[in-house]
Amino acid sequence: MNVSRIIRTACGFAAAAALAFTVSSCATDSNVIRYDEDGNPINPHPPGSHAHFTFDSSYPKTHDVWKDEELLAKTDDSNSHIVIDLEKQRGFLMNGDRVVIDYPVTTGKSSHPTPTGEFTVTERIVDKSSNKYGTIYDADGERVKYPADITRDEVPEGGEFVGSPMQYWMRLTNSGIGLHVGPMRRTPASHGCIRGPRSTHPIVFRKSRVGTPVLIR
Repeated sequence: MNVSRIIRTACGFAAAAALAFTVSSCATDSNVIRYDEDGNPINPHPPGSHAHFTFDSSYPKTHDVWKDEELLAKTDDSNSHIVIDLEKQRGFLMNGDRVVIDYPVTTGKSSHPTPTGEFTVTERIVDKSSNKYGTIYDADGERVKYPADITRDEVPEGGEFVGSPMQYWMRLTNSGIGLHVGPMRRTPASHGCIRGPRSTHPIVFRKSRVGTPVLIR
């Protein structure tokens, strides 16, 4: 699948292109914004729709997840792909041009940026731990340092290094960038990987396979 074809516009509006996917429905009357008595915009989209979800003022910073349950049931590892939007800190499980799940992600901070471009999943492991980042304990089992980088931080004699959990791991690069469950922030905070919420990322994992296209933009 050519991942670049994921990026299309919705009903000709640039806002949809910025989201890197096509909204499945665009009613003409939804393009006119109306306001309530307090001057707040009234959401013009059908409740429960993805357009309604993204119109809310809390989007994209919300921790909430949007799902199309009917489409999710029809989505599997043969027809899915993933889009990661770094600016919005949102991930999208896609089926063709339609959003299946819109969920929050945490990507790389400025010192460890998440790479952009077209990738494919090259490895999948349910229970994986980092071999670089984690916690250092002393011989008595007391925590010495967290977060620790085993390539720079020393483990005391008799102590041990325990790698941070990276469950439902999906590798994208040979340098160790991938998608996995992890602590969620609404600003970039990882060492380059894309963290997803524990409630949602396992679903994305199950709907993917080695070879699934991933677009990071």
